[in-house]
Amino acid sequence: MSPTEIAAIAAIVVIWGINNAAAMVGTEVLPPLFMTALRFTLAGLVLVPFLRPPFPDWKSLALLVLLGGPIHFGLIYTGYALAEDLSPFVVAQQMWIPFTALIAFVVLGERLRPMAVVGLVVAFLGIAWMTADPRAMRDWVPILIGLAAGLAWAGCTVLARRTRGVSPFQMQGLLALGTAPVMAVASWLFEEGQWAAARAATPLIWACVIWAGLVSSVVATALLFWLVQRREAGRVTPYLLATPLVSAAIGVAWLGDVLTPQILVGGGIALAGVLLVALAERGLRAGAASS
Repeated sequence: MSPTEIAAIAAIVVIWGINNAAAMVGTEVLPPLFMTALRFTLAGLVLVPFLRPPFPDWKSLALLVLLGGPIHFGLIYTGYALAEDLSPFVVAQQMWIPFTALIAFVVLGERLRPMAVVGLVVAFLGIAWMTADPRAMRDWVPILIGLAAGLAWAGCTVLARRTRGVSPFQMQGLLALGTAPVMAVASWLFEEGQWAAARAATPLIWACVIWAGLVSSVVATALLFWLVQRREAGRVTPYLLATPLVSAAIGVAWLGDVLTPQILVGGGIALAGVLLVALAERGLRAGAASS
């Protein structure tokens, strides 16, 4: 890869790593569904110019938006609000990569290489070992939520592979505009004290919202789309597994995370399994491209 591409990957990892911590900080003050609505309202305002018709295959697009928008991010922000430690929850989210390979195998009939199967098993064993730690056990509900959110995002990713004629920014804009009103209504139905929380929010909390809505949803996404237009997605994905390391460093340094040896070992095993799946996907894509 060129130095510019390496810099883009590093920027995405740092932006997303900070965003995980920002979401945790923000949901300590703002109700999680309310914060999700604010995030995607900001993103939607920026991405509206990209929403130009036509939009083919509305049924697939609607399901993609539902899975990748309200379901995925509703779960994610709820998990941040419930989690005591950031690191195990962020590790659990990375299971979207093995889930994507598994769903693509079942739904699209794509090959599932032996290394991917091994990686899937290793990743689940790592998550189980990490969660069994007494410290992480306090966050077993957020960890399950993180796995469910990863499954939803994997479904969204597989649908995105099948969707043609929609640019990445159109898709991101549809996700934003599909998520913001649904999360606003869900917040109105299931949460309370939103306006009091908004009035009590400090500049740091609003910075967390802006970072999520503009820097993470727009800037990092733009860099990612630029990369996958130049390189196969399988060439990029393994490097993005450094994101949990950034989040873990922030969690330990500033958010009071405690990483016990069992959490470290279990998390490391889980990420190693995810890496195996990502590398297997990379090899599968390379083989398909050369055939």
